[in-house]
Amino acid sequence: MKPRIRTAAIRNVRFGENVTVVEPVNLYECEIGDHSFVGPFVEIQKGAVIGSNCRIQSHAFICELVTLGDHCFVSHGVMFINDLFSTGEPAGGDQSLWKRTLIGSHVSIGTNATILPVRICDEVVIGAGSVVTRDISEPGIYAGNPARLIRRLSPSPEAG
Repeated sequence: MKPRIRTAAIRNVRFGENVTVVEPVNLYECEIGDHSFVGPFVEIQKGAVIGSNCRIQSHAFICELVTLGDHCFVSHGVMFINDLFSTGEPAGGDQSLWKRTLIGSHVSIGTNATILPVRICDEVVIGAGSVVTRDISEPGIYAGNPARLIRRLSPSPEAG
């Protein structure tokens, strides 16, 4: 039997000005803001929104229902999750079971971090390998599994 072969592609993407994309990538039905960068082997799914001046490094996966603010950094191998397997198995096509992730501005997410459906405020650093399982509402540096506050940060004047 012959396999059904699908090709990675850039399809129906709304790009801002001066965006750089390094192929191969799989970007479809998403938005990428001005002056952003998307590295190779990245997937950004439909409905995802990437703000301006963001950098998405190689092998990152940004699924549906994810929104990143401006000036965000998503390091290599970061994975976003929208299905919490609330029924004990993958939701599959039942998008009513999927959850939204909202990332503020000036957020840096370290290599191989996993971000479950949460809200993360502005001015946050997520350490490499961390697993974010709960909302983050205070600027700071977070690390671990589950990610916990390591040190507080005061918001920058530009983050207002």
